[in-house]
Amino acid sequence: MEVLVPFLQLLVLILTLPLHLLALLGCWQPICKAYFPYMMAMLTAKSYKKIESKKRELFSQIKDLKGTSSNVSLLELGCGTGANFQFYPPGCKVTCVDPNPNFEKFLTKSMAENRHLQYERFIVAYGENMKQLADGSMDVVVCTLVLCSVQSPKKVLQEVQRVLRPGGLLFFWEHVAEPQGSQALLWQRVFEPTWKHIGDGCHLTRETWKDIERAQFSDVQLEWQPPPYKWLPVGPHIMGKAVK
Repeated sequence: MEVLVPFLQLLVLILTLPLHLLALLGCWQPICKAYFPYMMAMLTAKSYKKIESKKRELFSQIKDLKGTSSNVSLLELGCGTGANFQFYPPGCKVTCVDPNPNFEKFLTKSMAENRHLQYERFIVAYGENMKQLADGSMDVVVCTLVLCSVQSPKKVLQEVQRVLRPGGLLFFWEHVAEPQGSQALLWQRVFEPTWKHIGDGCHLTRETWKDIERAQFSDVQLEWQPPPYKWLPVGPHIMGKAVK
């Protein structure tokens, strides 16, 4: 089966040749940056019906954060459309970071619908370099479906460590690779070169739980969840929190 992967990758490439040619010519990225927020808004509205209870359970822990004032400084990394805002407890001061400026109008709409939060600012930046944020300035960092698409999960997690105060929390929800040796992983490897263009840099085969466990947090609590869509090559999800 292993020898089939390059052949099948080539077959998928041929079937999606216009997409790859546009990417090679540098034309696809601007198109992707423009349409991706709309695609995420559509998928989020459908997928959250499946995972809403788990999201509420995960983010309800923010209000129990010890050693903070009545307001919690919260950074959402790769904020997207702001779909997580509804799950944050009152009193959070939310700063958003995303490399795609086209998400800003979606964020403005989401914040208008969530008046229990205090919206601080939207920063256009990559997670590997958040120099606009001071060391130890955040009580909480939220990272959902982000580490699949960054250039370096290791560098992003180093930046998360830097901006978190001692005892601060990272909440994460990420999709990861299927189990080693599985047929599902084989198909993820086949589709990944093309999927990265469709999903704005999204990798299907990252073992993100290993990056989080190696990031020198004092404690990591992690739970596995099945993928919300069986018809997509996106694999199982991990959710949890890590303490600086």
